[in-house]
Amino acid sequence: MRQVAIYGKGGIGKSTTTQNLTAGLGEMGKKIMVVGCDPKADSTRLLLGGLAQKTVLDTLREEGEDIELELIMKEGFASIKCVESGGPEPGVGCAGRGIITSIGLLERLGAYEADLDYVFYDVLGDVVCGGFAMPIREGKAQEIYIVASGELMALYAANNISKGIQKYANTGGVRLGGIICNSRKVDGEKELIQAFAKELGTQMIHFVPRDNIVQRAEINKKTVIDYDPSAAQADEYRALARAIDGNDMFVIPKPMKQDRLEELMMEHGILDA
Repeated sequence: MRQVAIYGKGGIGKSTTTQNLTAGLGEMGKKIMVVGCDPKADSTRLLLGGLAQKTVLDTLREEGEDIELELIMKEGFASIKCVESGGPEPGVGCAGRGIITSIGLLERLGAYEADLDYVFYDVLGDVVCGGFAMPIREGKAQEIYIVASGELMALYAANNISKGIQKYANTGGVRLGGIICNSRKVDGEKELIQAFAKELGTQMIHFVPRDNIVQRAEINKKTVIDYDPSAAQADEYRALARAIDGNDMFVIPKPMKQDRLEELMMEHGILDA
């Protein structure tokens, strides 16, 4: 069983990428569980056809500790098992506790003992402190993929996440599997992401082009593969799924200093000198 965490800057399309990627793996016959680690609880919506998944924290608050796995886990597209950690009441407590509580409960209820090929953690934004670092810090996820684009703040976040991976690489055994470019159609984007990945000592695992069919599928509460399996974008997500399934390049990243990051962007014509 491969345990994978997907990180990236807030708003980069991480949850959408994770759901479309796992749909591709599910279509290949892989057995998958997706654990949403964002208080918005939107990490499994497209896999479940828009079903508002009851979160682990809400269920614990309402039902107490003595609950069955079926209360917090639903099956979606390609029989993908879906769980949402949820978060505390607004303004109360730390959302990172939801991840710690959820993973602990799933372990206790035997969710990880099923015949799973993959567990994916879709982790909030670029936060690698506290509970949000748990998949990295405690070795719950052995491999990390970072969703980025050719924009400064997306790469700044990716570089910061790499620092977190580097910090916990020896104690948690976590490794970086690559950068997923979720394109924003920035000039020279593909070459920039390839250069950025090389600087970190990793790879661009796949370049996902921008296509409005992603938004159309989301409006219809589906992944692209479910919404229009013959679409070119569906094939892009299948290619991403195959790349991750066959990946054997896992590294301790070498994050760069801010000056070097900005220099890299200038070299690719993204920032003015």
